[in-house]
Amino acid sequence: MKLYTSILCTFLVIGILSSCGGKKDQTVHSSAAGGKSYGGEYRTNEAGELRSLDPVGINDATSHHIAAQIYDNLISFDEKLHITPELAETWEVSPDGLTYTYHLRKGVLFQDDPCFPNGKGRELVAEDVKYSFTRLCDIRTQTRGFGYFQGKVVGVDEYFESTRKAVEAQKDPTITNIPGFVASDKYTFQVKLTRAFSPFEYYPALGCMMIHPREAVEHYKKDFFQHPVGTGAFCFTSWTPDRECILTRNPKYWDKDESGNQMPYLDKIKFTFIKDLKSQLLEFKQGNLDEAYRIPNEFFADVVDLDGKVKGDYAKYQLLSLPALSTQFYGMLVPSKEFSDKRVRQAFSMAVDRERIIKYVLKGQAAGAGYSGIVPPSMPDYNNAGPITGYKFDIEKARQLLAEAGYPNGKGFPTITFQLNSGGGRNLQVAEAVQSMLTENLGVKVELKEVEWAKHLDEVDAGHSMFFRLGWVADYPDPENFLNLCYGKIVPKDGSASPINQARYNNPEFDKLFEQAVATVDRTKRLELYRQAEQVAMNDAPMLILFYDADYRLLQPNVEGYHNNPMDRRHYKYIWLNPLKSAGKR
Repeated sequence: MKLYTSILCTFLVIGILSSCGGKKDQTVHSSAAGGKSYGGEYRTNEAGELRSLDPVGINDATSHHIAAQIYDNLISFDEKLHITPELAETWEVSPDGLTYTYHLRKGVLFQDDPCFPNGKGRELVAEDVKYSFTRLCDIRTQTRGFGYFQGKVVGVDEYFESTRKAVEAQKDPTITNIPGFVASDKYTFQVKLTRAFSPFEYYPALGCMMIHPREAVEHYKKDFFQHPVGTGAFCFTSWTPDRECILTRNPKYWDKDESGNQMPYLDKIKFTFIKDLKSQLLEFKQGNLDEAYRIPNEFFADVVDLDGKVKGDYAKYQLLSLPALSTQFYGMLVPSKEFSDKRVRQAFSMAVDRERIIKYVLKGQAAGAGYSGIVPPSMPDYNNAGPITGYKFDIEKARQLLAEAGYPNGKGFPTITFQLNSGGGRNLQVAEAVQSMLTENLGVKVELKEVEWAKHLDEVDAGHSMFFRLGWVADYPDPENFLNLCYGKIVPKDGSASPINQARYNNPEFDKLFEQAVATVDRTKRLELYRQAEQVAMNDAPMLILFYDADYRLLQPNVEGYHNNPMDRRHYKYIWLNPLKSAGKR
């Protein structure tokens, strides 16, 4: 493996190296105001593979969890999913809903890095926000987040098309500026929309909109995705693929807690990439991890009692649990020959016994069966007027629909390859259950194909997989975030990657209702329009909605300050290790 070495580093770590004033892990703690402590290493695990640490390439949970410690956004969310300031101290929206103005904090510094003169990070300014957002609209960056701005911000479509043509012609783009992104002065940044779009208030908190400096991108070029530089609480130190990623404390971080302590408290964070949840739980029990997110299904009843409390040998650990803003689903490539008939898609959705999967495969570790649509029931205020009508288990109706589509008892229907990300665990167990049900109930033969996470996403985005496993954890608490997965106008007409609407579903009726909803300022009216649009999509069944997640997380006894939330956004800058409480082996 190629080794990148920072001129500021005084030690070597096997992997891809950087620097940010970090130091070797220490177990020595120093006191902080409010009874807190500085110091120590926090050890956590990601069951998925780290794909990219370049914000414009982030559209998966693992990459977001890690990158969120390195970068900051203009805004963020608290534990109850209320918008909170981050790099923007204040902001306002024009009365017509077309202009968002953000006023930046002064004195925020980028992390020290060799990309800067003398290796010293400079102050963040509005031009950095403009640069970061513009990169998200440039096809040359292999952006995975352009769809969020597409058709919404003045000039972004023209800019994106210009970069696309430039790639084809192997020339520089003819358009070099996006008029909808304006750095009006050193600390003021504006976004100008083409039309009112109410959910935009949440967009600056997205992972792909983390703010980064031009110097780092130009210095590391194609390697920027593995050598990130931001303004966040932790600095990137190393990334050894399939093994670990190390972050160290940013000594120049701008934020302080309510007692005036400079954050973060931890010296270091170590992410490992153990794919199997059983192995993760074993590492946690042996004291080698401070956190274990999700409990292996086969052990769930041994860990959690009927009242949702830890029991037995696990009673000494902390348990954090709550319904998640997260939906697990199987996508069907709508334009494909196999799934172009909605009766086939509906039959697949009706042939799966979700309750059985939750009881016997997940051992109850779910918030509920996927009966009420794409948007999880835990979405604030959304289901007050009644849930969406989805698909319950109905073998006879499923068989009838498949026969009407021309495949009685599955006869003549081709063998389907179902693709999921590798690593075993609950995803494979659920897939095996669904495979069995589709064969037994419909006579359809399904072959499972496990693919490494990054490759899995690439193939699904590219439309190379007709039947695939995905999950969606909310980026922000608005139904639009889930319904965007069905918005037909963001599917590229040239057949290129579609990283949001991966089923490539397209229904003008849905699009019309969806567009009316996002342009509606009144939240009650907006939610009703969302419900109408979602029902249209569910009638077409572009996805097999399996279940809604419930998050279960075990923590070691000495972990303090964990900010748990329904979107599983990781705020490790708040965590501190209590030296007065027992800890796992180090």
